[in-house]
Amino acid sequence: MPTMTATTTLGTGLLERIGNTPLVRLDELTLDMPGVQILGKAEWANPGGSVKDRAASAIVGDAMRRGVLGRRADGSVQGLLDATSGNTGIAYAMLGAALGFPVTLCMPSNVSQERKKYLAAYGAEIVWTNPADGSDGAIRKAREMVAAEPERYFYADQYSNENNWKSHYHTTANEIWKQTEGQITHFVAGLGTSGTFMGTTRRLKELNPEIECISMQPDSAFNGLEGLKHMATAIVPKIYDPALADANIDLETERAYKMCLRLARKSGLLVGVSAGGAVAAALEIAEREYKAGREAVVVTILCDSAEKYMSERFWQEG
Repeated sequence: MPTMTATTTLGTGLLERIGNTPLVRLDELTLDMPGVQILGKAEWANPGGSVKDRAASAIVGDAMRRGVLGRRADGSVQGLLDATSGNTGIAYAMLGAALGFPVTLCMPSNVSQERKKYLAAYGAEIVWTNPADGSDGAIRKAREMVAAEPERYFYADQYSNENNWKSHYHTTANEIWKQTEGQITHFVAGLGTSGTFMGTTRRLKELNPEIECISMQPDSAFNGLEGLKHMATAIVPKIYDPALADANIDLETERAYKMCLRLARKSGLLVGVSAGGAVAAALEIAEREYKAGREAVVVTILCDSAEKYMSERFWQEG
């Protein structure tokens, strides 16, 4: 009993640190655009280092309340299974270590070396899948495993789980609204599971229907925007509703790399590749608004820092 109390207390403390992340001004990008601001939500401030802590904690919390994850009445422990490209898996592994349930993850074998080290440190079990199949291959493998042993796992299924987008509806959107004092005019976010964009957009539109919400995705199936999906060729997440976006930007991987380098060398800000892509998309919107003679407050999601991508070769370019 004392061990269970200590674990619960630790888990509660960890959960309390998720959310309420800073909003960073990206002023270097808009020096020549008076009246236009770009702001980034610094999601690396979450304990697991990414925006995915929000969805993972909501999914895990709901499952534990329903008694489908963790210790059963007979003393056995039901573990969590899901497919991931990295950050959600790291969040699950962190929570599993703190709350006392095993975590099994299906993941493409070409994810960054840093991601692999994080997962090993937390003690997660990894089932590697063919990198050529991307996140879809990991999804298919997870479905195969849960079908074979349905009693062994709680299948979190982040791509279909409503708690994914609801976590952003209840937290991310309201934080942005408060931090900008309701002055936000545009919201930009990348599409992976789509939970961040879906939940934040739904709530922001309730707060002010005039806020323009723009989604961003890779411009092709084969890309370097780890964690993001090219919806036209991928298994489309059940929680994704394309009708919510006022517009969509298809982004080339090279633009994301160049933005990461620009932020590092001109703003002293090291962000991950998908965050770089989100900022590149936000800059596109900011330039459009400036050229049209409109003031704008463009907010985007800096889903993680560069610490899980430092082995990428593009950092040595230019």
